[in-house]
Amino acid sequence: MKFKLTSIAAALIVSNSAIANDHHDIEKIVVEGRYLSINESNSVKTPTPIIDVPQSISIITAEQITERGITSIGDIIDYTPGVNTSQGEGHRDSVVFRGVRSTADFYMDGNRDDVQYYRGLYNIEQVEILRGPNALLFGRGGTGGILNRVSKKAQLDDRFVGYKAQLNSFGGYNAEIDTNFATSRDSAVRINAMYEQLENHRDFFDGERIGFNPTARIELTDDSIVDLSYEYIDHQRFVDRGIVTGNNGRPVEALKDVVFGDRENNYQTLEAHVFRAALQHNFSDNLKGNFSAFYGDYDKVYSNFYASNYDENSNIVELDGYIDSTVRDNLILSANLVGEYQTGGIGHTIIFGAEHINTNSDQNRFNSVFDSTLDDNEWFNVERPLNLAGLSGVNANGVAVTVDFSDLNDDTRVDLDVSSVYIQDEIEISKHLDVVIGARFDSFDIEVFNADPAILETRSRTDEEVSPRAGIIYKPQENISIYASYSESFLPRSGEQYTDINGNDDKLDPDTYKNQEIGIKWDFAQGLSFTAAVFENEQNSPQVSDNDSSTLDVIKSEISGFELQLAGHLTEDWSLSANYSNLDGENGSDGTTPRELPENTFSIWSSYQLTAAFGVGLGAIYQDESFIDNGNSRVLPSYTRVDASAYYDVSDMMRIQLNIENLTDELYFPNAHANHQVSVGAPLNAMLTVVGKF
Repeated sequence: MKFKLTSIAAALIVSNSAIANDHHDIEKIVVEGRYLSINESNSVKTPTPIIDVPQSISIITAEQITERGITSIGDIIDYTPGVNTSQGEGHRDSVVFRGVRSTADFYMDGNRDDVQYYRGLYNIEQVEILRGPNALLFGRGGTGGILNRVSKKAQLDDRFVGYKAQLNSFGGYNAEIDTNFATSRDSAVRINAMYEQLENHRDFFDGERIGFNPTARIELTDDSIVDLSYEYIDHQRFVDRGIVTGNNGRPVEALKDVVFGDRENNYQTLEAHVFRAALQHNFSDNLKGNFSAFYGDYDKVYSNFYASNYDENSNIVELDGYIDSTVRDNLILSANLVGEYQTGGIGHTIIFGAEHINTNSDQNRFNSVFDSTLDDNEWFNVERPLNLAGLSGVNANGVAVTVDFSDLNDDTRVDLDVSSVYIQDEIEISKHLDVVIGARFDSFDIEVFNADPAILETRSRTDEEVSPRAGIIYKPQENISIYASYSESFLPRSGEQYTDINGNDDKLDPDTYKNQEIGIKWDFAQGLSFTAAVFENEQNSPQVSDNDSSTLDVIKSEISGFELQLAGHLTEDWSLSANYSNLDGENGSDGTTPRELPENTFSIWSSYQLTAAFGVGLGAIYQDESFIDNGNSRVLPSYTRVDASAYYDVSDMMRIQLNIENLTDELYFPNAHANHQVSVGAPLNAMLTVVGKF
């Protein structure tokens, strides 16, 4: 088992022959990390070196995930430039890509993974984060970026058993196993499984996660490989939507330990069955095909009470609540051909693809009803714990109250069909100049049956959109690229989760996004990579005019900024990853700043191999203050968090590792969902990990 800390170079350094010549050991790693391999259903989808991709990309590998003690998507986002986390109401991953909030721009092996839940990392080979609109390869959404997880696949002619066990200082723990064995000369099976018991610093928080993912690989011929996968997901957790803000518009620090909810009826459950099949076939040395089928069946429920208002003078809080369920199945069929050709001395890497998605999604929501108000709101004294548990309690007036979920808020049945074709040509005009040009056509056909007895109607809408992309890459040297790119994407009015097209939404065109980006990528000797990008993202949103309902106003919003990344090895034993981003934005015509858009964010992680067996790591995250709401009346304060790690290789087959988060025990508030729903960051905590292979 190799614990040598070369994973950052493997993930990010793409063109470094000097290392290959000097160190045979490192050559294998550099070659593996040189491309976003098409064999891993990656987010670029062509065998293109990262240095030649005209947009910002960050990658973190499974080795780095273990080294840094990462347990969630949010932990990865913390150390990535241009993106930050949102709260996700305590029951889902939510990312702000360059100022654009998203709960749906998630992918697994290039397939859309838009159900709202917390995604596991136990079966992940690497995580790829692309910034800027990505509609050409991924279709609607992808307005600020996308996050793609590359799954672990069965390996032919290999046999191993890997394990990882973790225990944190809050009392939570998890165990993972990763085993691979050949079943014949041409086939293999790999099984990844995990169990996690959730605990953190907040009252009543608990939960568990189970993941089971067997995969198989079959080499049909020398030119054809089939990968098959089934994943079972079972996830339960307490839903915590954070604390209130005070008269000064900031989180009330004195209430950092109060949970504003029902200790028994704030919960989320998810059960899912996910099937994946992929065929890779080499038609010739110059033409390769990738064909995949994805089917996911999801059943999710979340129930929650949360603070909707707060009176700081009398120290009372208004609670609101609802229970929401989603039953969804996604079928995704996709195929693409990748050809590499020369015409008149000009090189072409052409990808031609098609995709069809069918989604059936039934969702409903029932609001809470308090018997004291006959409404979904009631006031309670702020105390720890709140006097509400098991759907009964005592309100701020001292009156006993009960509550149920009997008020139907919405009930919709969605049938969605999306058909797409796309083509892109990466043109190598000369040794120093490449051009990328392409476009995608999407037909987005949605039908929504509103089953609310008070409405009982069916609405439908079809949007047909073309999303172009163009880029130019100039390479003065093989290890330096300077690029400029332009791309467009769109988001239909049914939103990320296709909940409804009520009101005027069935008449309005999609929101559209335009992105312009200029950047540089520079791969230094010794395995160090520097990238920088300047970008501008413009959103155009048609809205019914306030003055004349028969006309439309187009509301424009702009977000601009720049990002810096430095990652790799300073020496053979010293690795570094440093990131900085600067963002500035404006909402429509009112000139306010978009919510959760920190002007400055900075992160750094550095690890050093002190001896052959012992190493240490140190990291820090800084996030500038940002606004909780688009009206700019509530503020998330800036914060700095320091993390550290130490690890000892007991043998070539076992490592013991200690990760410490928030070393300075700072009180901080990383994100929010609404004015009185601000997340409280974890205090000083530690996690002990044993990881190995036999």
